[in-house]
Amino acid sequence: MKTLLLNKNEIDIAADIIKKGGIVAMPTETVYGLAADALNGEAVAKIFKAKGRPMDNPLIVHISDIKQIDMLVAEFSDKAKKLAEKFWPGPLTIVLPKSDIIPDEVSAGLSTVAIRFPSHPIAHELIAKSSPIAAPSANLSGSPSPTTVRHVLADMYGRIDAIIDGGDCEVGVESTVITLTEDVPTLLRPGGVTLEQLRAEIGEVKVHPAVLKSLGKGMKASSPGMKYKHYSPKAEVILLRGSEQGFCEYIKENSDDKTAVLCYEEEKDSFKNYIVLGKRDDEVAHAHRLFTCLREADEDGYTRIYAHCPRAEGIGLAVYNRILRAAAFNVIEV
Repeated sequence: MKTLLLNKNEIDIAADIIKKGGIVAMPTETVYGLAADALNGEAVAKIFKAKGRPMDNPLIVHISDIKQIDMLVAEFSDKAKKLAEKFWPGPLTIVLPKSDIIPDEVSAGLSTVAIRFPSHPIAHELIAKSSPIAAPSANLSGSPSPTTVRHVLADMYGRIDAIIDGGDCEVGVESTVITLTEDVPTLLRPGGVTLEQLRAEIGEVKVHPAVLKSLGKGMKASSPGMKYKHYSPKAEVILLRGSEQGFCEYIKENSDDKTAVLCYEEEKDSFKNYIVLGKRDDEVAHAHRLFTCLREADEDGYTRIYAHCPRAEGIGLAVYNRILRAAAFNVIEV
């Protein structure tokens, strides 16, 4: 398949591809998404084929106008409206009861649908000129999500109809996902909108066990990003939990030339092979840089990556969730 590389002035071409049942990689403020007409089951199925993604993993529907939500959901509750008013457009996905118009390919056969209103101007214009769009991250299934057009080209060139170059993504990790279909609102995936911010708006919010643990045997993923291993580079990722001294000593005793350390700016001089995530206390930078760092390790030929266990609060919870899955829950106490 020939893949067109489009710029921000060629969105009409991309919109035409979407309307004809094709798929296009588009930038959002979180990561690049792989977009198809959300109301066209056959088009959505092409996303799964391009990514090599299991069909039991639901997709997020992206809108460009709050009025579009009425045809997509069976109920838009008061709490959902409150979250939408506060955080949309932005990096928040809300899971609600779906309407009959949502194809099973989008919802993975569930009775719910995940809805997001992205803030990126290119994504907004593409949706406005085509239709509500189903869009997971524009990468091969299981690999680190793409935050630059270069990442998308590496994974998707020749697999999809077009890629829109929108520069680097601002947030760097996927949207927060919250479900409002349970008795208590539940965080399914942490992201740019923090747990603390959600609770400040609507009160009690539970954290699904799969945020920090593997999905239980026989449990079905109710949101993207809940699978056991996800966001993984080719290199083995190992998380180290403990003091900074213990972190450094363990690495010195258990490294070789094919080992890279995902470290903070302040400690890079302690290691021979390092990739800098950002300054120690800059968790926004950690989120922005994480997937790029994991891809850099592969590009540089490393076979093992050691990383700190992030603090599981604020946006650090999103970083922890992503790197924990990239490591397939391989955590060593040091």
